[in-house]
Amino acid sequence: MNLIRVVIADDEELMRHALRIFVDSGERTTVVGEASTGHDAIVLCRELRPDVVLMDMQMPGLDGFQATSEISMICPEVKVLAVTTFSSQGYVAAALRAGAAGYLVKDTSPELLVRSIIDVHEGRAPLSPQIARSLILSVRHNEGPVPGGISPEEELTPREKSIVKLLAKGMSNAEIATALHLSEATVKANFGRLMTKWDVRDRVQVLIRAAKSGLVSL
Repeated sequence: MNLIRVVIADDEELMRHALRIFVDSGERTTVVGEASTGHDAIVLCRELRPDVVLMDMQMPGLDGFQATSEISMICPEVKVLAVTTFSSQGYVAAALRAGAAGYLVKDTSPELLVRSIIDVHEGRAPLSPQIARSLILSVRHNEGPVPGGISPEEELTPREKSIVKLLAKGMSNAEIATALHLSEATVKANFGRLMTKWDVRDRVQVLIRAAKSGLVSL
């Protein structure tokens, strides 16, 4: 079994040390590098191509938002998990819009931290209903919907549209499967085809694209 390779980016040495202990304690996760600045995190991602980055959002100089946005562009295969002190919906939505695939607050348990790294790596990071709503509002406020912004090749099937609308309600794959009377594997396969069709990398980006295109409403 290949281990999930993790880079930790945090300006506090004590926090980096604690996170390393937690990550290395997981059977499927290992730390391959540490960065104390956003710039260093970008450099490490270029060099190491990790699977997941634990990104502190508040760092001096180049902050976590900017670093996440840069990493998402130059290393799109790398998943960023935002690690924040602040849990306000607007703050978390800003991290997700910057390119993070998920988020954690710093008082998260070690077990949930490792579980979240695995979930982000495997593309099933959950979005709560409140965060999904906040993310849609953030996209609408900053960019506004662009009706007709979907090309004929990007049009969704009726099933895909139903899945996206339930995603906008903050449902997990299992909850979507139950609501649509499908297997969870079928829902996951539909998400895979949808991401390929829209050329996006995760569920968060699916929701952002749907909000931009006016396909989901509150």
